[in-house]
Formats: sequence, C-alpha cells, structure tokens
Amino acid sequence: MRPKLQGGLVPLLLVPVVTALAACAGIADRSASSAVDPQASQSRAGYQAEIRRTAMGVPHIKAGDWGGAGYGYGYSQAQDDLCTMADGFLTYRGERSEFFGAEARLPAASTIGQPTNIDSDFFHRQVIGADVVDAMARAQPPAIQRMVEGFAAGYNRYLRDLKAGVAGSAHAACRNEAWVRPVSATDIYRRMYATNLAAGYSNFLSNIANAAPPAGGVSSNGAQPQPQQLALQVGGTAGVGSNVIGFGTASTGDSSPLLLGNPHWYWRGPDRFYQAQLTIPGELNVSGTSFLGIPVILIGFNDNVAWSHTVSAARRFGIYQLQLAPGDATSYMRDGRSVKMRPSTITVKVKGADGTTRQLTRTLYASEYGPLVNLGAIDPALAWSRSTAFAIRDINAGNYRTFRTWLRWAQAKSLDELIAAQREEAAIPWVNTVAVGRGSAKAWYADIGAVPNVSPEQVASCTTPAGKAMAAVLPRVPVFDGSRSACDWQSDADSVQKGAVGPSRMPSLLRDDYVANMNDSYWLANPKAPLEGYPAIFGPAGSDAQTFRTRLGHLIAQGAGRGATVDAVERIALASRAYTAELFKGPALDMVCGVPRIEVKGDAQTGEAFSPPRGVDTASACAVLKAWNNTGAATARGAHVWDEFWARASRLPADRLYAVPFDAADPIGTPRGLKPSAADELRQAFGAAVLRVQASGYALDAPRGEILFVTRNGRRIALSGGCDTQGYFTVVCSENRLDKGGYTMDENPNGNSYMQIVRFPPGGVEAHTFLTYSLSDDPASPHHADYTRAYSAGNWLRMPFSEAEIAADAGYSSLTIREQRE
Repeated sequence: MRPKLQGGLVPLLLVPVVTALAACAGIADRSASSAVDPQASQSRAGYQAEIRRTAMGVPHIKAGDWGGAGYGYGYSQAQDDLCTMADGFLTYRGERSEFFGAEARLPAASTIGQPTNIDSDFFHRQVIGADVVDAMARAQPPAIQRMVEGFAAGYNRYLRDLKAGVAGSAHAACRNEAWVRPVSATDIYRRMYATNLAAGYSNFLSNIANAAPPAGGVSSNGAQPQPQQLALQVGGTAGVGSNVIGFGTASTGDSSPLLLGNPHWYWRGPDRFYQAQLTIPGELNVSGTSFLGIPVILIGFNDNVAWSHTVSAARRFGIYQLQLAPGDATSYMRDGRSVKMRPSTITVKVKGADGTTRQLTRTLYASEYGPLVNLGAIDPALAWSRSTAFAIRDINAGNYRTFRTWLRWAQAKSLDELIAAQREEAAIPWVNTVAVGRGSAKAWYADIGAVPNVSPEQVASCTTPAGKAMAAVLPRVPVFDGSRSACDWQSDADSVQKGAVGPSRMPSLLRDDYVANMNDSYWLANPKAPLEGYPAIFGPAGSDAQTFRTRLGHLIAQGAGRGATVDAVERIALASRAYTAELFKGPALDMVCGVPRIEVKGDAQTGEAFSPPRGVDTASACAVLKAWNNTGAATARGAHVWDEFWARASRLPADRLYAVPFDAADPIGTPRGLKPSAADELRQAFGAAVLRVQASGYALDAPRGEILFVTRNGRRIALSGGCDTQGYFTVVCSENRLDKGGYTMDENPNGNSYMQIVRFPPGGVEAHTFLTYSLSDDPASPHHADYTRAYSAGNWLRMPFSEAEIAADAGYSSLTIREQRE
C-alpha cells in the first residue's frame, strides 16, 4: 500500500529524487575521532533518501549524504522487519522483563542464545552501559556517526507513519504494543556494540548476570542465581557456521576472480541478515547484508571488491582467576596489593503475572579484566567463593574499530586496498574473511582481527590448576592467574589494540587457484599451502580432523579446475551432497543390512534404554538407502533415514568408528572407512534410527522436501540440504526432532542465509544472491515468502547493481522520503 501524504513533516513523495543533496565528508580520518562530530546530528537540511525496490523487495537506497543513506536504510529495515527490530532494541536496552516478565525467554535464538529476560536485562545493562555507548560513538568516523543518526531517524519515521495509519496495516503482530517505541542513536550504538561480543561475553550471558559474592546473594530481594550450562553459540564446536570460497583466475579461467559467500546463520531474531544496496554518488556504492539494526553493510560487494565471512576458530576471550583479599570477597589481589572491584547496582522493572510492575535489583561487579562471571555452571567448585572468583576478558569489549573496517571495505577500490584496511584496523571481531577484487588474479583469506595475545610462556606459567581442569570444556581459552600483572595479555610491536596479536602474526593467504574456509581453523585455507606457526589461540594446525563439510568444500573447490563459472558454482552451492553418505554408506549398509532383524537396546542419541529390547526389521530401510542418491535434494528419498543413522553412529569415538584415523599428511582424505569391530554398535544405531523414523509417521522413502520445510502463511515450502554432522555442504539445519513434526525450519534453525556469488567482468559487476528466508518478518508483506520460494526452486536472483540495472528491473518501484526539523 502506498502511504498518503502526511502533515507536519515534509511528506513522502512517490517520485524519484531529482537532485541529490550535497555529499557530506567521507572517511578522511581513519583514526578514531576525538569527539562526536557535531555534524553527526540531523542538519537543518534534514534527511532525504530514495528507496528503489527491485525483485524480492530488495531496497537500493540512494541519498546525497551519509545521514540520508542511514535514514533510508533505517526506514526500509523497519518497513520489512519492525517487530523483530523493536524486540531486539528492548533486549539491548535491558527492558525485556518490564514487558514480558522475568522468566520468559527470548523468542528467537541469536548470538546470546535464548536466556531468560531477567538475565538478558541485567547482562545488557552491565556490559553496555553509558560509558561503553559513549566510547563506541566517539570512536566512529563522522560518516558512521551520521549514518547512525540517520538510521534512528528513518526507523522512527516509519514508526510514526505506521502509528498514524499512513503505512497501511502492516506489522499487525506488534504495531499497537507499548514496547514498540522510537529509538535514538544510543540504541543503534548499543546494538552495534552487542555485535562485537558474539564470541566472548555473549556466550556467558547468564554466567555474568548471576555472578555474585558468596555472602550477599544475587539481588536485593534474595533471588538465587540460576546459571545455565555453558554453550558457545559462536565459536563453539557445534555452533553456527558458514562456507566461503574465493576462486582466483587459475580456477575461473578468465580475467575475473569469483567469490562464493555462504553464511549459515540464524533465520529468525535480531541477528538475521537484511539485504540492501547503499549508494551515495561519489562516496559509497555497496550491496550486501547486515544484521537488523546495523547501518553498515557487513558482507557484500562494491564495484571492485567482494567479501564474505565464516565464524573463526580463534578464541576471542580469556578467563582470569582472582585471588580475593582476606576477609573481602569483592576485592582481589594484584601484585601483592588489594584492588576493589567496581560495583554496579542495577534495577530492572519486572512485569508480574498479575500485570503489575515491581523492581528487581542486583549488584554486579567488574574487575580491570572485565565483568565477574559465575562458572559454577561448569563445576560448583568454580563458583565465586570467599577466596576465589573469576572474571572474563573479551578482546572485542575494547574494539571500536569494527564498523570503520567494514565501511572502508565498502569504499575500497581494489583488493589491495581491502587487505591494507584489514591489516591497519585488525578489527574484524570473530570471523574469517575471504575476498576477491577486480583486476586481481588471486583470492584473499585472512583471520586478521581482534585476538588475545598470550605467549606460550604465559600459558605455561600463568594457567591456574582450575584453568587446566577447564581445558576440556574451554579448549585454547587462556585461564590465567589474575593476581600477577605478568599474566596480562601482551602487545606486539604492531598491535593495533592493547593486549591483541599484531597483524603480522595473524594467518593470511593469497592464491590464484582458491582459498576457502568452512569453520575449521585457518590451517587449510588451501591444502596445497598449509598455514602453520601461528599462535595456538587461533586454532589447531594439523592436530585435529577436519569436519566432513570442510573436506567436501575443498574437494568441490579443487574439482572446479578451470571451470569455476557462475553456473557451476550455483550448482555446487545447492547440490546438497551428504559427504558422510558418499564415504560411509556402502560399508555401513554391508554391516547393518546383513542382519534382517535388530534387537535395539536403546537410543544413544537420547540416552533412553529399552527394556525389553525392541525388534526392528531393517530390510525396507536398507532398500531405501541403497536406492538413495546421497543428497539432501528436495526430491531425494531416504535422506532422513541416513541423517538419523549417522547422528547416532557419529557419537562413537573416532578410534572405535573409523578404519583409517585422521592423518595430518592426508587431511582431506582421512578419516575413512569403518572398523568391522564397530558393527554391533552401528547396528544399534541403525535400529534406533529406523525406530525414530517409524515414530515420526514419515515413510522411509518420503522425499526430503516433505520432511525438511519452512512454513509461510500456512503453506509449506520444501527445502534441500541438511546439517553439518552429516557433512552437508548445503546447510539447512533444523533443530526439531523428526518425530516432533519433521525437520521444520519454523522455530530457531540456522543454515544458508544471505548467499552471494560475485565476479567482476569488464565494465560491471555480476552478482547472484539469495536471502533464503525472505526479506520481511511480516506475514502480510509480499516479501515474506517470495525469496524463500525462489530459493526452494534453486532460482538465484541476478542482483541489479548499476543505476541502469536497477531502473530496468521488472520489480522496480521508487519511494522518496524527506524529513526536516521544525
């Protein structure tokens, strides 16, 4: 619905912008500004942006200055995803309990998991306080300051239009809720800062929110802590991930390199991606994606470079064990002197079951290292005692350079310029980078960002006994003695940030065939040139087996030869090969299908024991798997049987399962084969898998798309792919049990999200994209399911980038928005 004219403000115009406003200054000073630029606030001229939409609703925002670009971006994000954004802003403000109660959990998974509202509120109030927001704002260059101000104004403009009825009946789920409120630049900076913490503090949200000294309890009303089991949402062994391959010209066979960016990310919630193009003539022209609430493109391309990310294996945080001062549980010893912790008394409003509001107060503490953390969830012996406490340090808590880096990339004119910016800022917070550029024969891989700098000597001398005990659950995380300054993180001669590794000691690689990462460590960015000799905190190099997805990704890249064309890479990305089936289905079926009836004693996946054992006839399941084509394509029959079987078989220790163990000399080819001695355990796994399929009601030979699906407006959309465990390169991974409604992607899944294939032919940019779950969270929007249907059909979108391509798009529409101060 087109909005009507609105009084009071300069109205929305349903015509393109005729003349662009004079462009504001760009990023002339690459260093942090000493104060918030006075021009960052809305100028007297106000804001103006043209929002051109093309197929799938993708907005191409054109403005004459940085504030206008932010204004258009904030408006378009709110148009499409207001309810999710408003809910997210509540989270970052620490106001969830006021509207939804203390014990309810966040409605969607994100980099903080799904904690209770009360824990989320206290965490965000503590770690994103006013001092942090001010530091974040002051560190940004003028361009980003203006984009932030404009973004908030654009979001608020859409909200006013919606509340006034100008924007039609969109967002029925939240439009009249009291918690859907205007935002300020402060809200945007909070959201930006929270992005930094995904591989550090965010993994310890409840542990931080419930950290209290032993005598005082956790809050003024006597509430007791409820720590959750530790689970690393980002940077863990089974967290979200991605694929990225950069093909050099030796693989593409022409003058242009090619990038496949394939993040596996959240399909719901505030961290989901939003696709757009931002254009300021003469200053900026970048297309790609960012998280909701972020005004800067995080993954994307411009006229000359393209980049994407995967979650890095490097650890971005450390733990400090504090020796408490005698008789004072809120002071700790450092070099023989007592240091008082910094208390923060935080009060949160809480809505009760009867609708009344009360106040809950906790006093939380911070050390010079960072906030205190309750590690009793790992082991009760690690809880805060009268003699010992623990603090967490996140390298990205003091890293304010992230968005400056991404904006420099958005303006980069060559791959060399992108690389230089990455080295100069050393700020990428918790991801690997792969990039290609016009005129460059080589593709770039780097894990260059903010990483703690701890020496082998410190690991040997500073790791506490508790730290050694925690190594099994927190591998490669430095757990140091906080009583000695000798255990402080170090700085290299070229460190950009205190306590961080310098860029000269961070892994990187340029290759004209390919570079890739599928969430294993930096070691095999290209198996022909292993990267070795880097600090252990970056991840294992040669000691650990690669995931099956990593192995398949390298085989795919190597198999491309000189045929890494757009068409070929499009097919590769969606082929849905299940590499474990390619490797092990034959020998597994030889073992399990020789016994026509299996007496299943239990299910190793659930821990359930069957007494008496349950008999399972295997002939039908064996026949289905023998006929299955080893893919998770929507039409493939039997993939779910293999998925259920391998989910159980892979729980066996590697030394009991594989005939040939991992060999660092053959990392892509090992482990391989199955041990004959594992036959009995594999039969049990197979029998339990068949029982699960039978309990689900799905046929053994049901097509994948009947079982793996997402629902939009009451209709199921069939999907292809699978989970990392089974070695699918095409990741569409449901957390739902098969017998609880199938592999639905309707709850809190992760998988293929914003996908891009980009190359640079002479005179232009060729980009093909998906936003797999579609642009809008609003069921009433025409862009709630259209991109998802295209993804289901495998129809990549040729993304218009030039002005001529945008104007010629069959789905083109234009809306100009303006706003002035009164």
